[in-house]
Amino acid sequence: MSDEEVASFLAAARKLQLGTINPDGTPHMVTMFYGLDEGRITFWTYGKAQKTLNIQRDARVSCLIEAGDDYDELRGVLIYGIAHRIDEPDGVLRVGMSVARRMSGMPDSEELLSEYVAHTGRKRVAFVVEPTRVISWDHRKLATPIQSG
Repeated sequence: MSDEEVASFLAAARKLQLGTINPDGTPHMVTMFYGLDEGRITFWTYGKAQKTLNIQRDARVSCLIEAGDDYDELRGVLIYGIAHRIDEPDGVLRVGMSVARRMSGMPDSEELLSEYVAHTGRKRVAFVVEPTRVISWDHRKLATPIQSG
């Protein structure tokens, strides 16, 4: 995918598979709703969550966003990066609102979402992922097989 196609794909999707590294070196994978900040992945979670503990120890993460059911429809973006923690309340709430807008499918519902975000944000921290490598694919662009007729 081109940079523009990657940006459009990330803007349209809502969930990602977040990979962090457990203390024993094994992968820790979870599904997360995410937001975007100037094209960078953002997410929030509880301060005591395993993913938070993992990132505190080793900030390297992978974020997989994918779509499609059949092989010729598969497309996705894999972002390797460094997760930077945001602790200040305004930053956590900004990320929380971005995630909640996308999660709810109500991008213009500030009033409805702000109470939820303010309430749950008290126990949360946020992260922004600084990409170090981006890999993308779009099987819809593959040559279609020749059909005999």
